[in-house]
Amino acid sequence: ARVCHLNTCPVGVTSQKEELRKKFPGTPEHVVNFFEFVAEEIRELMAHMGYSRFEDIIGRADLLSESKDQLGRVEKTKGLDLKPFFSGIPNTATDRSFLRATIEGGAEVMKEEVVHINGFSSDLDRDICKNKEIKKVIKDNEGETVARFDIKNTDRSTCAMLAGDIARAHGNNGFKGTISVQFEGSAGQSFGSFVLPGLNIRLAGEANDYVGKGMHGGEIVVVPDANAGFVAADSSIVGNACLYGATGGDFHANGRTGERFCVRNSGAFAVAEGAGDHCCEYMTGGVVVILGTVGRNVGAGMTGGIGYFYDNSEDDEFLEKVNGEIVSVQRVSTVAGEAQLKLMVERHFEKTGSERAEEILNNWETEKDKFWQVYPPSEAASSVVASDIDGITRVSASAPDGALCFLDVGGQLSPDQTARCAD
Repeated sequence: ARVCHLNTCPVGVTSQKEELRKKFPGTPEHVVNFFEFVAEEIRELMAHMGYSRFEDIIGRADLLSESKDQLGRVEKTKGLDLKPFFSGIPNTATDRSFLRATIEGGAEVMKEEVVHINGFSSDLDRDICKNKEIKKVIKDNEGETVARFDIKNTDRSTCAMLAGDIARAHGNNGFKGTISVQFEGSAGQSFGSFVLPGLNIRLAGEANDYVGKGMHGGEIVVVPDANAGFVAADSSIVGNACLYGATGGDFHANGRTGERFCVRNSGAFAVAEGAGDHCCEYMTGGVVVILGTVGRNVGAGMTGGIGYFYDNSEDDEFLEKVNGEIVSVQRVSTVAGEAQLKLMVERHFEKTGSERAEEILNNWETEKDKFWQVYPPSEAASSVVASDIDGITRVSASAPDGALCFLDVGGQLSPDQTARCAD
């Protein structure tokens, strides 16, 4: 039963409820026992190699050998040549000085004996939060400002601290200003974590894993560097598990994402040019549009939300990638579904300049028939899935009051909608 996110795990593993936790038979002693067996197995393996201490094998790349059987076991690693990875590694068989460090007083000790104090990953977030214009918009709770920064891959969780400053001052949804932060470079892990309404961030470059982790609102846009020489739609631009646990916001990546894209997403609206394995895993809400190929196991454990997947193959290859245990798959067959899909692709083009999106939009009447719609039972009665159902259709997590961004054919604007359009 995939109820990990509901705090009702029937075997007590992913629950904090005492009555359910009592059902889990595990004890701390079991963990201790497991690691004792792990240690014993390691001793046996090291003894087989002729070593008795970790110190003697750390960094010994010369002891590694390529396994042809393992390379051929998985389709994606067939033909991979590992030799270049080890060609520049220094010979550490005799020179083991890298394991030692000089401490105060000049004495040399093993590095493991030196007490390491973790500092902050970088000062970038502090520089962002110290920006006078940003601080003013947060304090006044009004106005707009734009700030620009360079970023490198050791800058982790960038903008999480800024999101915290906004949330402390105005809560999750009370911020009335707009802060736009633009970056250039290669972002470290968890770029844009916990972004919330009113905070829009844009990265020209690339990002690592967990982009938009816990995203609550606002906007994240990732595009290649202006001088990039690759085809964006065919190249990875963000890492694995992006939008993990996101509850809102809009995300656009002009490039491919890694594995587990939108895992546990419950409210974000996201568009990317392709994805790895396990896309939309455990998703409970939001909308995902993928404009390219994906890996296996799409929609595993997906209990909410909608996915649109572009399949340009002649033999419907996408269908083989879907985990059909819960979700169903169909072509986009409703007016509301087509409108939702098209408007999200249009916004993706506006935000990123995506060539793939432009090609699809320029030939919409033909290309729209190449999209598959993936949905769980909870969405079967929604207007984007069933043609005979009327209802509100969202195309953005950032829509005013979370309602309509377009009007169904024959529909009439309410006074409130009329006022918004006039604005």
